[in-house]
Amino acid sequence: RLGEHGENFLALDGKEYAIDETMTVIADDNGVLGLGGVMGGESTGCTPETTNVFIECACFDFLRTAKTGRKTGINSDARYRFERGVDPAFVMPGLEMATRLVLEMCGGAASEVMLAGNIPQAEHVVLFPPSEVARLTGMEATPEDCERILTALGFSVAKSDPWQVTAPSWRPDIGGKADLVEEIARIIGFEHLPTQMLPQRAAVETPKLTLSQDRRRLARRALAAHGLLEVVTWSFMDARAAALFCPQTENDGEGWLKAQGLILANPISSDLAAMRPSILPNLAAALQRNADHGRNDLALFEVAPIYLGDAPDAQANVAAGARRSNPPRHWQGAAAPADAFVAKADALVALEAAGAPIASLQASADAPSWYHPGRSGVLRLGPKVLAHFGELHPGVLKAMDVDGPVHGFEVFLDAIPTPKKKPTKTRPALNASELLALTRDFAFVVDEDVAAAVLLKAVRGADKKLITGVRLFDVYRGKGVGDGKKSLAVEVTIQPQDKTLTDEEIEAIATRIVAQATKATGGVLRG
Repeated sequence: RLGEHGENFLALDGKEYAIDETMTVIADDNGVLGLGGVMGGESTGCTPETTNVFIECACFDFLRTAKTGRKTGINSDARYRFERGVDPAFVMPGLEMATRLVLEMCGGAASEVMLAGNIPQAEHVVLFPPSEVARLTGMEATPEDCERILTALGFSVAKSDPWQVTAPSWRPDIGGKADLVEEIARIIGFEHLPTQMLPQRAAVETPKLTLSQDRRRLARRALAAHGLLEVVTWSFMDARAAALFCPQTENDGEGWLKAQGLILANPISSDLAAMRPSILPNLAAALQRNADHGRNDLALFEVAPIYLGDAPDAQANVAAGARRSNPPRHWQGAAAPADAFVAKADALVALEAAGAPIASLQASADAPSWYHPGRSGVLRLGPKVLAHFGELHPGVLKAMDVDGPVHGFEVFLDAIPTPKKKPTKTRPALNASELLALTRDFAFVVDEDVAAAVLLKAVRGADKKLITGVRLFDVYRGKGVGDGKKSLAVEVTIQPQDKTLTDEEIEAIATRIVAQATKATGGVLRG
């Protein structure tokens, strides 16, 4: 019978399970004795003192058995067989075989067989013209060969036009004539499949990869060269972990997953029940598994799709990485552990390899909720978000049972703008000046909330032709600067092009640098 809500039973594994109305149970007047097709109960288990045995041979519904196994989390031999479908015609022969074995090995006497219900009739007839073998595979098989092979495999063949082939009861996987063609081809041998060269479409080779494929390839190579190890994880993940990485995490992440159609109707496992909205949870889980085996200093990445809905255009290509940093001790001093800036550098490596205009990117501190506030950021090109980076939120890691800190990044390859087509594929001439470059240092006192990126952009724009590099090399807070202020020191590289610059020209560039920095940041040159 079906179970009833509120019933419980103690299984053979020593655990107690709750029963509901969707489960098939084996019961008597006193209550549930076992879960049909999954596991028996402890109260009816055999012991060394058992003398009377009740043998049951049943045919349980495979879908109901699979759902019961997922709900309870029980993995047993019975569930493995029943949820994949068993031969219904073997119910009575199986009972007789089990009874005979008991009598031969243990002795005793058997009672009469009691049959409850009707044995399902699994007869399935497929209309099959033998010519289908040649049409679908190109293999030549005579009608006599087809009949011989099918008969040897347990099929019944009635020759008519077309043939009526009855599948044996133990082959529920046979659904149509293509399945019969596969069986015949398998026995003949796939090595006899005919081969044919594809026609050449053009004399001149054309690009084999699309822009999206090329970006994935280049990002993958760049991250591997940067020292990260590539992994391949499931496109599925635990729904509870996926809910932590949804746009609506703070409100109702699981509700968002359901609304977007990302919850699987028939998952292969209870911990793989949702399509991933981010690659970071799988990478964080992989880092934890390695840490559990003693590998605490590791950097992983994956270039793969994420899913923000069930529509074709809701799939996005992402290059994501995560670091768990625990540098080994060294007599010269241990290396610095990873932080948000290391994650930013990883993201920039992938972006540059994929063709993003690195010099034009802007950084902001409004990363999604699964990142640590104040230790994360976003890389933008105008309104477009190209990447997230930073330390993962401790609350998110705790919910996933992952030890922190973990630093990660997500690069959205599809958001990178398509590069303008060049008039020619010939590389431009090398524009290398024979004159030595010179550097000048500037220190500006700015408000505490002014981002260094704003200052760097302003200095770089003072003379785009001669200024070839701007680098922040010092941040100072303390005596001589004032409360709510900080000092940002930058090194500016000036590259003369066709002549050596005079002192007046260098001074003019310095004046423009100070003016641009003051206008953009409101700061002053530090004395």
